[in-house]
Amino acid sequence: MNLLWSPTTNCESALNQVLREINAQFNLELNDYHSLWKWSTEDVERFWAFWWQQADLIASKQPDETLRVGCSFEKDSWFPNAKLNFAENLLRFRDGQPAIIFRGEDGSREELSYKELFDLSASFTNELQALGIKAGDRVAALMPNRPETVVAMLATTWLGAIWSSCSPDFGIDGILERFEQIEPSILIAVDGYQFKGRTISICQKVESIKNKLNCHSIMVNWQKCGQVSEAISWTTLTKNKNPPPDFYQLGFNDPVYILFSSGTTGKPKCIVHGVGGTLLQHLKEHRLHTDISRKDVLFYFTTCGWMMWNWLVSGLASGCTLLLFDGNPFFPQANALMKIADEEGISVFGTSAKYLSALQKEGARPIKEFSLSSLRTILSTGSPLAPESFNYVYEGIKANVQLSSISGGTDIVSCFVLGCPILPVHRGELQCRGLGMAVDVWNDNGESIRNEPGELVCTKSFPSKPIYFWNDPDGSRYHNTYFDRFENVWCHGDWAELTDNDGLIITGRSDALLNPGGVRIGTAEIYRQVERIPEIVESIAVGQDWQGDVRIVLFVMLKEGEILSESLQNDIKLSIRNNASPRHVPAIILQVKDIPRTRSGKITELTVRDIINNRPLANTEALANPEVLDEFKDRTELLR
Repeated sequence: MNLLWSPTTNCESALNQVLREINAQFNLELNDYHSLWKWSTEDVERFWAFWWQQADLIASKQPDETLRVGCSFEKDSWFPNAKLNFAENLLRFRDGQPAIIFRGEDGSREELSYKELFDLSASFTNELQALGIKAGDRVAALMPNRPETVVAMLATTWLGAIWSSCSPDFGIDGILERFEQIEPSILIAVDGYQFKGRTISICQKVESIKNKLNCHSIMVNWQKCGQVSEAISWTTLTKNKNPPPDFYQLGFNDPVYILFSSGTTGKPKCIVHGVGGTLLQHLKEHRLHTDISRKDVLFYFTTCGWMMWNWLVSGLASGCTLLLFDGNPFFPQANALMKIADEEGISVFGTSAKYLSALQKEGARPIKEFSLSSLRTILSTGSPLAPESFNYVYEGIKANVQLSSISGGTDIVSCFVLGCPILPVHRGELQCRGLGMAVDVWNDNGESIRNEPGELVCTKSFPSKPIYFWNDPDGSRYHNTYFDRFENVWCHGDWAELTDNDGLIITGRSDALLNPGGVRIGTAEIYRQVERIPEIVESIAVGQDWQGDVRIVLFVMLKEGEILSESLQNDIKLSIRNNASPRHVPAIILQVKDIPRTRSGKITELTVRDIINNRPLANTEALANPEVLDEFKDRTELLR
């Protein structure tokens, strides 16, 4: 059955309230989500002006203009005269309700109230200002997903400075490739982190990075792993009880974050996001698409090197409690995160598609072990969520939960496709296109299509588009990244299909499409069939140029003790042939010990494709496990 979940008939959400308000204010008769989405994209200026008022942003100067149309999509300017501060909006609540709960993989627990978060952020703001940090300066962080990281971000943006972060497990070269481009004034780093029960010191790494960046450094001695020369201790910078400075007011389109592309195809792009667009979009996605309010506990399994961390911390602006976790999600047992969700009353549980798939492969059945009574929504992103994983959530985790597979990216620090509390969940489908986001699926001729795969595009400007790329003075790199495919239309690089339910199916990145015999195939269509086979943990499929065509090469990672026998190869091919098509069947199947992936956990098809086609590798530092590439290089000898 494709219908897996439906909202209750008396569902009363913020989205329903907004629907009624729009009908009343604009004399409309919109009667469901899809009619609301259509209106919001046909009149994007009116929708975003309405949402500005509804979101109740704290602003020192209210906008007198919604959209200043430029000469092109990327030159449009939203709310150009508004003035506001990012941290002020995230710190609007200053009471005793928990703002942050931290859980470590070792079972440790910490809690900060909204008042304590404000006081700590104010204290750290004073010290950053004393160190000379001002509006426009860059503050770089090499930090785990801990409360101190949130405090440091709030203090940075309090002063109008720009925040950028990487996860502490990044390699030295990968960190420098990112941070050297933006020339930070301060590096904030942790001394070490925990993973699978081990404490990993990064003091030597921080020492090397600090010397290369030639900037101040602040050390958070979480693991008591040691010190870095001339580094200022975190504890000395959070005791300042003097009144903090006023929140520095910035323009709507002034920078707040610098995020980095994965860098698997070259030097990471430094994507600059604006104060207002980030805030306005996140509030829409939290309050309307996820129905988040002060009563919620919001969790997302993420590192500080993935944009979902930025998405998560914006939950403070809605007054919910953030649940932060750092460590291995399967330590000390597969159900570790589900145990935390049950203990802490998590109501919105966010994770990656790979986590849900791995949980299923482990045979975990949280539905049998935990009540999860507070859990009402599960969010999934990072890669396409297989239909089988939809089934697993309802059979293995919780039967009456809204499962929202969502999709967007670092490029927009938000989503194009989202969940919706007033729409049903259909197996294998993302529920809806985001309000105010004119998302469509186009064929090669730039024609809108339905029920067939094509490029995911956005045809109208939106507030959370990047304001620019760092070190891209003429804007050419920005333009070529998003607007080179279709004139004046954002092409996101996802291969997608619009369904009869007005939901979407995303089958992978369009630059990783396979093209055997001229037929374009999304890799997710193969993974879905392969990874349902019990012996297989994960797989990666790429195209190899071969005799004037392209042939599919499939690499499989098997469970410990399993081997890629002829019988197993036949099972793989038969499953793909019967459930996808003969075109999807790989010409060659090879066994590997591991799959290369980016720091945010996404498998990197382009790197493997370049290896088997004997192309130079652009940036292996972008990978979490570059050592596995040697095995793929060895395997290419079998492909000649």
